[in-house]
Amino acid sequence: MKKTVALISLLGSLACALPAHAQFAKPEDAIKYRKAGFTLMAAHFGRLGAMAQGKVPFDAKAAAENADVLAVVGKLPYTAFVEGSDKGETRAKPEIWKESAKFKEAADNNQAEVAKLVAAAKTGNLDNLKAAFGSAAPTCKACHDHFRKD
Repeated sequence: MKKTVALISLLGSLACALPAHAQFAKPEDAIKYRKAGFTLMAAHFGRLGAMAQGKVPFDAKAAAENADVLAVVGKLPYTAFVEGSDKGETRAKPEIWKESAKFKEAADNNQAEVAKLVAAAKTGNLDNLKAAFGSAAPTCKACHDHFRKD
């Protein structure tokens, strides 16, 4: 039994270490995947933002639930910027691939701020949510401004 668990753990670790492009049969699949991930991110980020901005009443339980989803989906799209996925039905600018270090830095910055937003939402405190949202929103906009076609 221990050998089976160890083998499963090893195989899982190897699977996680494979290059991201191995996850997608075609570049179009990567584009669809990242679009879906960003759509989910936007929906749950937007719900938290609506509460932070007073557009909807603050609901601590809903904030925590949306934060839980955002914690997972906020990491997904970035694995789908693989070779060849710069062509096709995408709003991704070529700068993503030409300035990959800058894009990675922007993505990492966004994920760090989203992690703070998630933590703030889970406190059940509106002021914490407002502060964290105020820091996270510009990181989203920065990527849109530089790396997304309108």
